[in-house]
Amino acid sequence: MSESFGRLVGVGVGPGDPEMLTLKGLRALEEAAVVFVPVGDAGEVGRAEAVVRAHVDEGKVRRLVFALSADEAAVVRNHREAARIVADALRGGADCAFATIGDPNVYSTFTYLARRVRSEVPEVEIRTVPGITAMQDLASRSGTALVEGAERLVLLPFIGEAGLLRDALFSGETVVCYKGGGRMPEVARIAKEAGRFEGAVYGARLGSEGERIGFLGEVEGTLPYLSTVIFNGKAREFDG
Repeated sequence: MSESFGRLVGVGVGPGDPEMLTLKGLRALEEAAVVFVPVGDAGEVGRAEAVVRAHVDEGKVRRLVFALSADEAAVVRNHREAARIVADALRGGADCAFATIGDPNVYSTFTYLARRVRSEVPEVEIRTVPGITAMQDLASRSGTALVEGAERLVLLPFIGEAGLLRDALFSGETVVCYKGGGRMPEVARIAKEAGRFEGAVYGARLGSEGERIGFLGEVEGTLPYLSTVIFNGKAREFDG
């Protein structure tokens, strides 16, 4: 790789609590000349940015817009523009970090960004630093053992076909549902049909202002998009 190019590091900054950032992640943020953060709107402070600002000089933080939209063309434009901005910084020799909530290899915007950056700058070095995921944080905060012995874990986002969640719940395995906050009444209905409603625990805005943690049966209406539900009936086995 030519030394004129900077490196790109995807850094998992945890669910939202600045104290959940790993030491390796902190070092990657500190060493980067530019720290990119994803936001839904250029004028807002996102969850990843809030974590980053708690640890590094906000002067090197730069926002990239990744608006959630049903318009596929708009999403593609966002991704292309973000990749162009990052690629330009890398061509200028700047080592760059991209901070993402949770882990950069688990349902992360970084995956799409990195592929597009690679297509623009094939020579660039790209690596990731793992982060604590929402399901790990929720399990800890709710006193839940996620899996034991030979048990299996199914992780899926509730953003498409409801049948996928139904099949997973009927499997009897531990199931973790991501991104279902806006469809929480539907999640609850499917869980009841599968006999998995009782004991299911949810977490919303983990580590952030307005955080909510409790049993699924306590939820009325919808929750924020980035909400997590654990189905295995083991909540509150520990203090949480």
